[in-house]
Amino acid sequence: MSAITLQITGMTCGNCAQAIQKTLNALPGIKAEVSYEDATARIETTGSIETGRLLAAVKTKGYGARLPSGHDDNTDTMVNAALKVAIIGTGSAAFAAAIKAAEAGARVTLIEGGDVIGGTCVNVGCVPSKILIRGAHVAHLQAHHGFDGVPPNRPRIDRATMVRQQQARVEELRHAKYESILASHPDIHLLKGWARFADPHTLTVTATDGSETTVAADRILIATGARPAIPDTPGLKDTPYWTSTEALVASEIPAHLVVIGGSVVALELAQAFLRLGSRVTIMARSTLLSKEDPAIGEALRKILKEEGAHVLLHTLPDAVAHDGKGFILPSKAGEIRCDRLLVASGRRPNTDRLDLDKAGVETGRNGAIVIDDHLRTSVEHIYAAGDCTDQPQFVYVAAAAGTRAAVNMTGGDAALDLSAMPAVVFTDPQVATVGLSERRANERSIGTETRTLALENVPRALANFDTRGFIKLVAEQDSGRLLGCQVLAAEGGEIIQSAALAIRNRMTVQELADQLFPYLTMVEGLKLCAQTFTRDVTQLSCCAG
Repeated sequence: MSAITLQITGMTCGNCAQAIQKTLNALPGIKAEVSYEDATARIETTGSIETGRLLAAVKTKGYGARLPSGHDDNTDTMVNAALKVAIIGTGSAAFAAAIKAAEAGARVTLIEGGDVIGGTCVNVGCVPSKILIRGAHVAHLQAHHGFDGVPPNRPRIDRATMVRQQQARVEELRHAKYESILASHPDIHLLKGWARFADPHTLTVTATDGSETTVAADRILIATGARPAIPDTPGLKDTPYWTSTEALVASEIPAHLVVIGGSVVALELAQAFLRLGSRVTIMARSTLLSKEDPAIGEALRKILKEEGAHVLLHTLPDAVAHDGKGFILPSKAGEIRCDRLLVASGRRPNTDRLDLDKAGVETGRNGAIVIDDHLRTSVEHIYAAGDCTDQPQFVYVAAAAGTRAAVNMTGGDAALDLSAMPAVVFTDPQVATVGLSERRANERSIGTETRTLALENVPRALANFDTRGFIKLVAEQDSGRLLGCQVLAAEGGEIIQSAALAIRNRMTVQELADQLFPYLTMVEGLKLCAQTFTRDVTQLSCCAG
């Protein structure tokens, strides 16, 4: 029998002690007695005690816990060293988990096989792509702003200088958000090398020089992210094609860029290069953004076409060749030649090097790790988070998952609820969605009522001389409860969070319509769209309540 006494802070009554005692006794093999008067928790177990797990369990109830001052192995029964947590990866999910686990008293080992830490988002994803997109947007506005009396100007683009500024900001953020965190957290240790499972509790890490290190852990988090998926198009792998990684740091602006793909990355980068001066052809397997409301993809296709893009739906290359000067793409639309080819047809999880079979971790389609809402894999002590799993591939989902995985790994109980998850595609106008589309609701046999508001009915859009797009609300037919929102609008990403909060709080469209929204903002479009469920907004005065 092993025992330990913790000092508890923050209790205000006997009920507090009972709540903490119940939480501790819920842990396997633990018998706890908590005293409000003494501000202590006396804990016994038939095995060893993981102090990090105990401290974390108390903290999940909102109280503080620590070992008594002067505590050592001679003043109390033997206690394990801090919980050992190994995290494979150093991206957003990994760092969020590492910080949270360390705060709970765990000793954390981060394992990174690449040259730099930080994962996709800061290095080759969100940060550099949004800088590129913003720069292209500014260039576009100079020549196509729509305001009389302000002469348009077609700027001369210095792409190499753009890349230098972009990468400087990438390095700045990588240092501030990742590298400096390691320096300030002594309980987080970085180990460089490629990890693979030797058994469910042991990882073998191979460094670049071939040397190997064995890491044993009580808990393991897999957060290895994803990489661009490359289709099996004949000849493609023998050509110098781009993925988003190469495109984001390319110092040239291609005369003609072909983009293979019809989803987020493909459309964002296609429009960016179009606005920087490339002639752009988009080749999509089906429609644009085929998983969204069909009206979004069709409207976006028209917008891209108006800007000069050539969009080929239901068309992919039959083969790919490169003659030393350019790419040759035969297809049902004819032979297409281009200077550069960007393959942006999806991403695949980085799980193929992990030897997951030796740990018994189950995977699904394309090697994605199957997890539950507590981030647990098929193996009790192994968790997974981020783009390597079967969850949506968004950095904020990864970070939230990493935090909750750490809570659960250290004895807590935290679930990740994605029912009101907002998503944004950073085209212009932006695509922003949350909740259920009309199609998804109908697939679940939920009766719906919907309204779509054209942006020419939104005063701010009129003032901006940019009425491209719409706002659509999906409500439950009987109750009027808001189920989903789809937005195609400039600043759509800023609009969607208000809809997410409304869905999270189970508001009806009438309750949304009754809210106060500031006049001459794009988000006022949510109120106006909600009002269309009961009235004709074209007959309202400005900012009518």
